Amino acid sequence: MTNKKISEGTVHKLPTDLRKTLNSDPAALEKWEDITPLARNEWICWVESVKKPETRKIHLERTRTELIEGKRRPCCWAGCRHRI
Repeated sequence: MTNKKISEGTVHKLPTDLRKTLNSDPAALEKWEDITPLARNEWICWVESVKKPETRKIHLERTRTELIEGKRRPCCWAGCRHRI
């Protein structure tokens, strides 16, 4: 795993499990760094918005794969309630 600094959101800090997921896939990390801080904030909040650990794992994997597919924000989600 690399110690490269990974960009965070505007309100949310990058959680450890999402950091590990991004570090595990250079393509996903490259897409992460290409989106805006507001978009990163949406992904972080989407991952953190779930209650069950198994759902969080699904959100982490979807974040990785959907970034690679070119999605810039989580699909079918109302959005971060912490928007500025």
